[in-house]
Amino acid sequence: MTVGSLLFFYSFVFSQELLVKSGSKGMYLEHKVAAKEGLFPIGRMYNVHPRHIANFNGIDFNKGLAIGQKINIPLTDTNFKQNVNKGVPVYYVSDKESLANVSVKSKAQIGDLRGWNNLAVDNVAAGTKLIVGFLITNEMQNKVVAITPKTIVVEESVSNVKKQESSASKQPVNEAKKDVVVEESVSNVKKAEEQKKQTEPVVKETPPEVKEDPKKTEPPVVKQQGSMNEDGTGYFKNNFFQQVKTAPVTKDQTVTSSIFKTQSGWQDGKYYLLINGVEPGTIVKITNPSNSKTVYAKVLYSMDKIRENQGVDIRISDAAASSLAVSETDKFILKVNY
Repeated sequence: MTVGSLLFFYSFVFSQELLVKSGSKGMYLEHKVAAKEGLFPIGRMYNVHPRHIANFNGIDFNKGLAIGQKINIPLTDTNFKQNVNKGVPVYYVSDKESLANVSVKSKAQIGDLRGWNNLAVDNVAAGTKLIVGFLITNEMQNKVVAITPKTIVVEESVSNVKKQESSASKQPVNEAKKDVVVEESVSNVKKAEEQKKQTEPVVKETPPEVKEDPKKTEPPVVKQQGSMNEDGTGYFKNNFFQQVKTAPVTKDQTVTSSIFKTQSGWQDGKYYLLINGVEPGTIVKITNPSNSKTVYAKVLYSMDKIRENQGVDIRISDAAASSLAVSETDKFILKVNY
């Protein structure tokens, strides 16, 4: 696919609104395959690894796609955000329901739904398209929209002012006269107070001397990069123990690992790994036997037939490796439980 056809393709796809859908594997977007289109350009467009798309749809990664074929694009922690106000809007079509129901189905906070969509009421008419989050990708910066949630507050304030002005213009004549009398009385009282102040002697008080304490220089606070939980094990720790309740741990292996780079995990503690034979989305406990440090990581996809993965059993994100205090940059030994 040439650069020109790529630009035409991106502009065509993202001129359409992105409508979220939900299934047993989570939320996703539906995509119709165009001419000369494969998993790699689609993956770049939606910021999803092509192998993850193949696994999500249960299709052969090594086979091409057919024109007109419909595939599902998974919305993950890396390409879909619901805690920001900027990106390509992803919409949910309401079925005459409350914002509480929309919040449960889309996993978006009710306050965010109000702000993104400038809603003053909690009941939504059938067929209404609501923003429920933002797709994050570098392939379509020209489609990025910034939402200002304060818009609805401004509109409400203007509406209240107009209502007050309207009600004031409709007051009966007698009430208007009463207002004039009250204003004149208040004015007379203020004049009397001012005259009294002019006749009384002015006493100047000397303010007490205030001694300022020398400012203490506080040492700078250094925020450690890493996970959401204090022990540094990562965002998915609680998910692991919930998973164990339904699927007890059956694997306890010592494996050879290497690292892949990603922006995830440094601030939010969301660690990831690549491994063969494990369902994507599974949470794996990873331990560094040299120092007993542990993290919990989510499986993104398998490592089949990728040259960079030869000679290793798993690959972990660089943020996970940092939390495990891994000193090697090439290959190293880890223990996994799942």
